[in-house]
Amino acid sequence: MDVLFNVVGIVVYVALGLLALWGAFCAVLVWRRVGQVRFDDEDEQDEFLTELDASLGQGNYPAAIELCEDDRRALPQLALFAIENRSIGIAKLQRRLWERFQQDVLADIEHRLSWVATVVKSAPMVGLFGTVLGMMGAFRGIAVGGSDVDPGAMAGNIMLALITTACGLAIAVPLLIVTNSIVVRIRKMEDLVGLGIGRLVDSLKMALARSK
Repeated sequence: MDVLFNVVGIVVYVALGLLALWGAFCAVLVWRRVGQVRFDDEDEQDEFLTELDASLGQGNYPAAIELCEDDRRALPQLALFAIENRSIGIAKLQRRLWERFQQDVLADIEHRLSWVATVVKSAPMVGLFGTVLGMMGAFRGIAVGGSDVDPGAMAGNIMLALITTACGLAIAVPLLIVTNSIVVRIRKMEDLVGLGIGRLVDSLKMALARSK
């Protein structure tokens, strides 16, 4: 029975280690993904939109398309979609832009972020399982040993209980902080993209009006 407790204890440690690595990996992926699809600040986005406005104002759609094609950030790709589908009408186009932003950008980020949230919730539970396991081992030692309880074995079981609890919390708390930081970055990106889409639609509307 002691061997079984030791084996399960090792499994708990391995599971916590894997959760820590997976959570950190997913958090880094999401952080990088958000950085890849957003402008750093409003000034950088305004610089792009000003250059795009110049091309649209001249009715030079090929130049506007060329400006957007090589930029993999969310707004340039939305602008590329808007220019290529400008014939469907401004109202419908604006709705489609938001739909694409939700499906192609936010849905992908939220899917990846959900894995980090899963680790945040799972790590303390696995730690709690180790705690229960350690306390079971300690009480079993008392029940079996009677007056000849091995203090070393009992201390080992209690240590397992405490270490697994601490490890679970040590994994969950930093990832929770990172998750909240990522959510803030996502909200800022949504605000910037919302401003950018509004300006893009206005520019395209004026360009289409001039071309009639």
